[in-house]
Amino acid sequence: MSSILSVSQLNKYISLKLGGDVKLKGLTVRGELSEFKIHYKSGHAYFVLKDSTSQIKGVMFSRSVQKLGFMPQSGMSLLCTGNLEVYEPQGSYQIIATELIPAGIGAKFMQLNAVKQKLTEMGVFAEERKKLPELPKKIAVVTSLNGAALQDVLNIMRRRYPAGEIEIFPAQVQGETAPATITAALKKADSSGADVLILTRGGGSFEDLMPFNTEEVALAVAACKTPIISAVGHETDTTLADHAAELCAPTTELMLNALDSMAMRLNSAFMQFLTNKNDIVDSLTEAVGRSDPRIEISRKREISESLGKDLQRSMLALISEKQNKLDNICGRLKALDPLSVLERGYSITLKNGQPVTGADDIEIGDDIVIRFKNFSAEAKITAITDV
Repeated sequence: MSSILSVSQLNKYISLKLGGDVKLKGLTVRGELSEFKIHYKSGHAYFVLKDSTSQIKGVMFSRSVQKLGFMPQSGMSLLCTGNLEVYEPQGSYQIIATELIPAGIGAKFMQLNAVKQKLTEMGVFAEERKKLPELPKKIAVVTSLNGAALQDVLNIMRRRYPAGEIEIFPAQVQGETAPATITAALKKADSSGADVLILTRGGGSFEDLMPFNTEEVALAVAACKTPIISAVGHETDTTLADHAAELCAPTTELMLNALDSMAMRLNSAFMQFLTNKNDIVDSLTEAVGRSDPRIEISRKREISESLGKDLQRSMLALISEKQNKLDNICGRLKALDPLSVLERGYSITLKNGQPVTGADDIEIGDDIVIRFKNFSAEAKITAITDV
């Protein structure tokens, strides 16, 4: 039975085996460069070399990167010299490159140069650039709804230029169908009434950015009537869309600089607006000071107070007069009240609730009620006598 090894022991064994093979020291590999990027902190370069059927990862440390006499670009055909080593923690092998030498141009890079040359001859890149607006009110953004670039744009806009209106036109920014969706989104954005258009996506490999290197997208950018800011990729990335746009730069740096410029112009315009309004206020204050309405206001106030007192006296006199008349009427009404006779010792005779005023109102045997001041009595008619 063979011995049982741990994963670490197996990777260590493979590393020692490969490390002892002199053919893997100082070897040179030819391939097409892809996914080339330099880490912003360490300065180390990471890349992939590939041919039609295979690929291998590579690393070049910062001390070797600093000695390069050119900037490698994805799509180039290179001769890579270095040592093959195993990265034990992941069990993968890679070339630790000490030298990169251009060995001609890869197929995609060659195709890109052909398109660029064609567009240059057509005058696409030489056309006069449209002027970016001083204070854009509406900004159209063409990008992927799922990409980090969109969030970068929105965050920067909120912080640097909150007065601007943003409308998003979604597009696929990677893959074979991306050029068609980008072109369609550009046409919609161009007819949206926006003052400026931003075409953006984050960084990526040479292949990832290929949609922005197509003739279709470059022509669509150049055909837009709206000024376009191209914010595609990072510092080392330059696409045909960048050349066709009015302004291009690394995504974050571009957005900060462009929006800072917009904010400065907005602030300048606002300060001028405030200065103009302050001048108007000062002029009005001076005019008010000359006429001093406070004197007239004081005089009107005195007249108003005097009229108020006169009105109060008139109202009190009228109320007193009306009260006296009311008391007089009430007295007369009370004197006419038929019940007031009861106060003087008289009584009232009622039959079925009606006053008896004559002999014709009663008959013998009728029931009657005799009402006095404080009581009433019931009686029956037994005789009717004239007096």
